[in-house]
Amino acid sequence: MRTITELLQAAKEHGNSLGGAALAWQTAESGESEPLVLRRMEKALAVMRESVKAGLSPTMRSISGMVGGQAALMAAPAQPERFGILSKAAAYALSVAESNACMGKIVAAPTAGSCGIVPGALLAAQEEMDFSDHDLVMALFACAAVGRVIAISATISGAQGGCQAECGTAAGMAAAALVQLYGGTPVQAADACAFALMNTLGLVCDPVRGLVEVPCVYRNAGGVSQALTAAQMALSGIRCPIPCDEMIHAMKDVGDTLPPSLRETGEGGCAACRSCCR
Repeated sequence: MRTITELLQAAKEHGNSLGGAALAWQTAESGESEPLVLRRMEKALAVMRESVKAGLSPTMRSISGMVGGQAALMAAPAQPERFGILSKAAAYALSVAESNACMGKIVAAPTAGSCGIVPGALLAAQEEMDFSDHDLVMALFACAAVGRVIAISATISGAQGGCQAECGTAAGMAAAALVQLYGGTPVQAADACAFALMNTLGLVCDPVRGLVEVPCVYRNAGGVSQALTAAQMALSGIRCPIPCDEMIHAMKDVGDTLPPSLRETGEGGCAACRSCCR
């Protein structure tokens, strides 16, 4: 399954589910039993949940002092009342990204710089709708399948393709997973991924002081909002006018044309702002 088209065809053969197709592929590819493959993903989910909890500590600070404590502010009791699931998802995405910056244990989904988007989206959805852990595990298999296609067809490296390849990919993965979680079709999941990639196209990689902290951490909160919006559009019946495979290639083309200063060198974008260079 090297393209979204191939993934959609495989989904038809496995219960009309991206996650089901990914689980079957991983089982065949690894030669391991399905229960063992499921347990490995369950462990990943457990790490995601713990990283959310760790990052919500109000006293957490990174060594540089640039990051820490912000997720706790977003997760304050009054905040979710304002924007609902978005508030919770953004706070959780921020908490995982802060935990990473503070040397905590995270799941790179698909990278460390974008590690908060998938757990932020899925764990917030679980709390809002009471999905089971098994539901989330199968959604994570859908995530993995989409991320693998993007990694093969384009890139998930900020140094190669800008932050669109990291936070953009994570938003696409999370959007597809959310669609599956909420009972959408594989085609809707592919549309959601395409919308998320479209809405993050051209996002540059510009780490301040060369650290995966600013603006990376805050883009996780932005990325999860893109995932939620993309999933909502697809679940509403809005079709993406550009096929997901074409959108992935468009992201690669944009990444290839970004100047080196906007691809993780710390020489452009936010990293070049006067306040960051003092």
